[in-house]
Amino acid sequence: MPVVTISRQFGAGGSSVAGIVAAELHAEVVDKILIEEVARRLAITPSDVAAEDERPRPLLERLVRSFSALEPGIGAGWSPPYPDPMFDPRKAIIELTEQVIGEVADGGNVVIVGRGAGFCLQDRPNVFRVFLRAPEPVRVRALMARLGLGAAEARSKMHETDANRAAYIRQLYKRDWCDPDGYDLIINTGRLGYQAAAEVILRGLREPVRAAVPVD
Repeated sequence: MPVVTISRQFGAGGSSVAGIVAAELHAEVVDKILIEEVARRLAITPSDVAAEDERPRPLLERLVRSFSALEPGIGAGWSPPYPDPMFDPRKAIIELTEQVIGEVADGGNVVIVGRGAGFCLQDRPNVFRVFLRAPEPVRVRALMARLGLGAAEARSKMHETDANRAAYIRQLYKRDWCDPDGYDLIINTGRLGYQAAAEVILRGLREPVRAAVPVD
């Protein structure tokens, strides 16, 4: 059963392409679902998990305040006391995120969007790793339409989000987020569009693996 991971530049259509691929494979898209599962295991809100997602900055103080409002024993992912200064909630969130990624990959037939899934699962041979990119003007227009932002605000948010995603991968996996060697397929959705990009991914899944022909 296929496991597809999709990393993406902000505004390159990751969720849209993932939805098309998943529909064709009769697979499940794991995106917000993963955040909700991590939150459930830690007994915190999904927004707290999302705040840590693909972001290099520690938010220890805010998360400890969130934990301190909970009744002891609620969180399955760790043990009281919640304000324990030795407990790093960011580390717990990252570790649980990786654990959930591994669990959904074990089941197969999933399309996992973001969360460094391709790097988390880099040692698994049955994972097809995709990176989606698009020219900046294309992504700015997409974000303006999707988020209702002006051009300057959309561009600023795009740069910030991409920088956070790159830092997240660099800090956790010591890899360059945009390194082509980290992926099986890199697609320019600004040129192909979402439907054609999904079709290329599906073709890549169906084609047998061929060894590279050595060149003298």
